[in-house]
Amino acid sequence: MHLLNQKPNLATLKLKSGQSYTGVSFGADTSITGEAVFTTSLVGYPESMTDPSYTGQILVFTQPLIGNYGVPGPVKDKFGLYKYFESDKIQVSGIIVNDYAAQYSHWTAVESLGNWCKRYNIPAITGVDTRAIVQVLREQGSTLARLTVHSEEEQVNPKEHGFLYDPNADNLVARVSTPTPIHYNPDGDIKIAVVDCGVKQNIIRCLTKRGANVTVLPYDYNFNNDQDLYDGLFISNGPGNPETCGMTVVKHLQEAIQTFGKPIFGICMGNLLLGMAIGMKVYKLPFGNRGHNQPALHVQTGQCSITSQNHGYALDDKVMPTGWNKLFINANDGSNEGICHESLPIFSVQFHPEAKGGPQDTEYLFEEFITLVRAEKLKRMTEDEDIVA
Repeated sequence: MHLLNQKPNLATLKLKSGQSYTGVSFGADTSITGEAVFTTSLVGYPESMTDPSYTGQILVFTQPLIGNYGVPGPVKDKFGLYKYFESDKIQVSGIIVNDYAAQYSHWTAVESLGNWCKRYNIPAITGVDTRAIVQVLREQGSTLARLTVHSEEEQVNPKEHGFLYDPNADNLVARVSTPTPIHYNPDGDIKIAVVDCGVKQNIIRCLTKRGANVTVLPYDYNFNNDQDLYDGLFISNGPGNPETCGMTVVKHLQEAIQTFGKPIFGICMGNLLLGMAIGMKVYKLPFGNRGHNQPALHVQTGQCSITSQNHGYALDDKVMPTGWNKLFINANDGSNEGICHESLPIFSVQFHPEAKGGPQDTEYLFEEFITLVRAEKLKRMTEDEDIVA
């Protein structure tokens, strides 16, 4: 561990199932509870930690050495989007690493990971056996946990848990969604409505850099009242259990499928909500799929792509609704990775084609969506001209 000279506090992670791990605190001197999950990502900790999909979770990194390249500053691109973060703050409740590197080195870095955590009041622990923690989570599944920061003299009773917060029982989408509409790239030639369930900055970037005029809407906004204003609809990623964000989004999607008549694309939570809107069930995965190396198999072509993923729930696709097909499946566990309509321009994926960080094998899906939107818009314009003529 490359810690500074000052004597740090200790920190103890206690799992609901009874296991306890004590290490050194390098973040904020605060204690939290949440759901302990793990990611196999080798890089991209600033992006992961600012991903709204991690809200309410204590993130365990399987990569041993974390913090090597520090944390970049809040630099924005020409669209007003963060270059190196996926939101405007740290979203995870706490982080667990094996070996924290306090001495960082990177040309974009402005501070250490530890200082960053302290500024956002996020506890962090190093010097624990993350391999052992991950093995427990793999065998018994993701579990509730408490991360307690304490002095060396203080004792933490491993048998006492106290209150354990379950983020999956709350409507986390309401917590991270924008309260009012936000506009990006107003000069774009096509207008896309984004239902914000916790949208990542790079998703918006993947739309705007392809010429889209993007309006980010609150998750419970009834976009069906403004169908004529938009050329396409996007349903974003988001945290928690899709069933806890209420049936509002599902009902809006059900109406849109019937009446919108324009392309619809969903990612992660968007895939789950679209599936629920057509009558599919969701279930909780034992320990979720979180990392940058998940293989997704395209059902029709058999092509396998390496994808970035971050989800704890999946669609039950044993029986597909009439008119709908599986689009992708996970080559590791066979879970659903996407659905599509047989004739309508509607599709969604469980993984993250925008992948920041991670592989960009499937970013072409944004191209397909934008191409569909432009084609449908041109078709409508041609039909309108024929009517006028």
